[in-house]
Amino acid sequence: MAEIKPIRTEADYERTLSRIDELMGSKYGSPDGDELDVLVTLVESWEDEHFPMGYPEPPEAIRFRMEQAGMHPRDLIPIIGSRSRVSEVLSGKRAITMPMARALHEHLGIPADVLLRNPGTESFESPADIDPLRYPVRKMAKLGWIKEGAESGYSAGEQIAEMIHMAGIDITPSTYRIRGSQRVNAKTDSYALQAWCWRVMALANAKATHRAYVPGTVTLELLREVAHLSNLEYGPRLARDFLDDHGIVLEVVPHLPRTYLDGAVLQSGDGRPVIGLTLRYDRIDSFWFGLLHELAHVGLHLDQGRGVFYADDFTLRESGRGKAETYEKEADMWTEEALIPGETWKASTARTSPSALSVVSLASELRIHPAIVAGRVRYERRNPRLLSQFTGNGAVRRQFAGVAWKGEERRR
Repeated sequence: MAEIKPIRTEADYERTLSRIDELMGSKYGSPDGDELDVLVTLVESWEDEHFPMGYPEPPEAIRFRMEQAGMHPRDLIPIIGSRSRVSEVLSGKRAITMPMARALHEHLGIPADVLLRNPGTESFESPADIDPLRYPVRKMAKLGWIKEGAESGYSAGEQIAEMIHMAGIDITPSTYRIRGSQRVNAKTDSYALQAWCWRVMALANAKATHRAYVPGTVTLELLREVAHLSNLEYGPRLARDFLDDHGIVLEVVPHLPRTYLDGAVLQSGDGRPVIGLTLRYDRIDSFWFGLLHELAHVGLHLDQGRGVFYADDFTLRESGRGKAETYEKEADMWTEEALIPGETWKASTARTSPSALSVVSLASELRIHPAIVAGRVRYERRNPRLLSQFTGNGAVRRQFAGVAWKGEERRR
């Protein structure tokens, strides 16, 4: 295990995230796995102190605690009353009374100040109604999304309201409520996730539309076309242009603390799919898997009317600790098939006896970047050190030079 030091500065924080990236997928209980667990705990402690999370809505807090405890709605009947009352509380249709809050606090351990907030009271109908304390405004300012204090002449709440206006979407807190079909970390701060979504949509809306999107455009064959771009020097940028020609917007926006986010799919008011990627882990294999996974959501789910928002934390997939719901499994299958067809993978020596030569050979045969083959090997073998020379650390962000990664806004 490498020497572990406390996180004292934002530079320490960034270095720790990079080390977590290197260790991701380590076998549980191994020296690398133990180091990974310690570093994740350090990062969470740093984020708790510097980026406090806003309160969730009471029904969300109850459902989250139920999921942790393996409880079902019927288990709440002895705590808060009849089946109909439980249903109304969980749906947000019934306010939580003091006796209910006392009982829920006693039996589920949910803080009373969370429970006694009335769901639906924060409609954000005017800038004055926006509580900037719920959003990571310091980080948003460092990234150039808003300006701090007197520098702007407007309050953080007013600037967030402007972001919402530019995003052109519904602005209630439940707009992007985390749904069970997504691969989302249970600790996600829904307010930080909202702010990230607003930024993605604002940038997407600012772009001139070159071509209208036609539902049904995204097929397995289109995913394969995109995968072939990985073999080109500026593949990520070319992929953005390719998607733009098909009416699909790709925006790269850094993640916010406590979002645990790698990518998401949203939909604009005119029906265009909007893919947002964070490049949280700056690796070639991560970029292409993430991009194709979100594209798969467009073809399999968005085009079929199965929701307008999907968010993904791929570390849950890599670690094997997250429960993948049906939609995520479907997107994974399309992505893997587009990158490396199943029959080809089964017969490949890169799978059975991975070596530099076998990786390059298979990548050449499929016309994809060797990092994609190496990433598949590393994922299946749960060995983050294997074939590390192919992963392309630090090779993707630099292709999106207009993005402010370190808190210094650049010209887009």
